Amino acid sequence: MLHRGLAALLIVCVVPAAHAQQWAEKMFDATSHDFGAVARGSKVEHRFRITNLYKEDVHIASVRSSCGCTSPEITKRTLKTHETSELIARFNTRAFLGHKSATVTVTFDQPFYAEVRLQVSGYIRSDVVLDPPAALFGSVEHGQPVQQVIAVRYAGRDDWAITGVEPSNPYVTAEVRETSRGFGQVSYELIVRLKENAPVGYLNDQLWVRTNDRRATRFPVTIEGRIEPAITVTPASLFLGVVEPGQTITKNVVVRGKRPFRILDVECDDRCFTFKTIDRALPVHTVRITFTAGEHKGKMSCKIRIKTDLDPSDSPELTAYAQIGNATESGGAQ
Repeated sequence: MLHRGLAALLIVCVVPAAHAQQWAEKMFDATSHDFGAVARGSKVEHRFRITNLYKEDVHIASVRSSCGCTSPEITKRTLKTHETSELIARFNTRAFLGHKSATVTVTFDQPFYAEVRLQVSGYIRSDVVLDPPAALFGSVEHGQPVQQVIAVRYAGRDDWAITGVEPSNPYVTAEVRETSRGFGQVSYELIVRLKENAPVGYLNDQLWVRTNDRRATRFPVTIEGRIEPAITVTPASLFLGVVEPGQTITKNVVVRGKRPFRILDVECDDRCFTFKTIDRALPVHTVRITFTAGEHKGKMSCKIRIKTDLDPSDSPELTAYAQIGNATESGGAQ
């Protein structure tokens, strides 16, 4: 009877812990990642996505790695329902060589205590070196093509060769040029180009370099950058206030570019708006927007598009909105 009672107690203690573990693991899009073979000195990282699937707030208390070969970082520690965070696992390719693996432990203290262990592994090659360690474009103006050149150096076999490049992003192209070969040393230039039609936003991707090495047929190269809009409008949302029918109100918006530009036109589908601009090239423009309220009471909103000579195909927009008539009558707030 004593043995049965002890066994029942063990089951009661173990089941809640296992359940809590599963509860936390379900928030991760994956619990392991293999970097494969990577070049020495290259920038290599993987982002584990964490999504709060529950009603309670989730808090990440700590994160640690079992090996200095991997450095973990959490982008956001407190998550409300449906909010997401990322655990960035960075592989230290400068200080380590050969096959390395690490266990990254993520500890939660809210709403319940739990630990999730992520497995990270990879092989850091000593014979292939990248300089610089990645294609880092930095801040790029939208519509401007740019390129980054990376030196790829190999030491080992005389017949080692790069056989191709495979970008995984449709807005990135790449090619290689052999620059030297002899005495077991081979050098290439890897030219990575960002297309001019790359969309505005953050770029974080990679391309794969194929080789004739049977032990490691390819290795990744990280691509990073931020494509900035050529033109920005402040504010992006313009509140005209509570206006009576027939009342006219004027507001200004500021339009900025990275270099002098002309405003070609300001478009809006609502005839209640008129616009005043300056017809000369300036890095900063002030657009005067005049709105005359119509007879129809209620909420009004309208998209305003600003066309410039910097990039006519990409017109920045702002939304103007107003409350026509007494706010209390229309159901709005004072």
